[in-house]
Amino acid sequence: MEYRVPFGVRAHSYSEEEITEALRIMRGSEPLTQGQNLREFEREICRFANVPFAYGISSASAGLEIAASLCQLSEGDEVVIPAHTYTSSAYPFAKRGAAIVWADIDPITRVVTAETLESCVSARTKVIVVPHLYGYGVEMQEIMDLAQRYQALVIEDAAQAIGVRIGDAMAGTFGDAGVFSFHSHKNLTTLGEGGVLVTHDTKWGEIIPELRHNGHRPYSDDRSDYWIPAMTDVVLPKLNGEPIWPMNCCLGELACGIGIKLLARIDEINSKKRDRALHVIDSLVDFPELVFHREPSSRHNYYLLAARLDGVSRDQFIRRMAHHHSVQCVVQYYPLYRYPFYRELGFGEAVVPETDKFYDNMVSFPFSHVLSEHQIDYVIEATRETLAWLRAQ
Repeated sequence: MEYRVPFGVRAHSYSEEEITEALRIMRGSEPLTQGQNLREFEREICRFANVPFAYGISSASAGLEIAASLCQLSEGDEVVIPAHTYTSSAYPFAKRGAAIVWADIDPITRVVTAETLESCVSARTKVIVVPHLYGYGVEMQEIMDLAQRYQALVIEDAAQAIGVRIGDAMAGTFGDAGVFSFHSHKNLTTLGEGGVLVTHDTKWGEIIPELRHNGHRPYSDDRSDYWIPAMTDVVLPKLNGEPIWPMNCCLGELACGIGIKLLARIDEINSKKRDRALHVIDSLVDFPELVFHREPSSRHNYYLLAARLDGVSRDQFIRRMAHHHSVQCVVQYYPLYRYPFYRELGFGEAVVPETDKFYDNMVSFPFSHVLSEHQIDYVIEATRETLAWLRAQ
């Protein structure tokens, strides 16, 4: 079915400058992977996020795989993760043998807090995973204090939160490592897929290049017979004396070139999207049945525009928006413990009442950058009509 306002469209219409840059790289960049554009993009990420190490990777999911490996999980270790998040926040840790403990969310911000996490943390907790869901920056300092008390690592899933500021620092830079996504729908997208992994940890920072590229390590000496014994060495990366299996998840030159250009205007992108979100929210303030999280500061980039329906049927709302108005609203982040995937792994139980309440009544509106002002205004108009119709039932 085609919709007048679809949900899943790409995030960006690229500028002529960005298209020209893509053509330049396609015509003349050599090599097309792990070259000067990658190195420049990583330097720009380090500068932007104020971190010493940043590595371009093929996706945020790949970054979480590497981060999970760096945590060196053992049998009996627990990893605390919100039940309300995307699945790749969780499965990299489960596949390495950790027991998953599901945390609840705050009912207003729809993300975890130190308070929602504390009841889940114990002496067995090895890692706390913190997603900055919907593009909102979690209150990190209290979580870092909690982690320190239990000597737990903190991995930030900042896939949706590029450019989000929490006080004087960026989301994704508080924990032991953070990942960002540049997927097609994100506020910064490197032509469909991509991501970056950042860390302040020197040991982690030194080993990540080997982990993302099959264990390859250049020979350090300047060899006249450069092919002997091989072009590059292949090592088994080790951390604290323990081996870590590598993978292949490098980010190509074309993606990095576009990433450099978009990073230069990410604050502008986020600001425009935030202004648009506030316009929608304020235009619907006379319908208390629709409960948004309103945040006017750079702590929210409004990657997504989600709300909770209160006192009216979520399913009836989405059905009328879709079939009567041709507006494709969706639901997102099915509580992970409900999936057969996690039930079969033994993680099918959770006490997360706020997660359940929010998911069972939530709606996510179409909110891509490429939607026109006319389309956004039409979504507002359709929403008002649908809520008025529901009131009359």
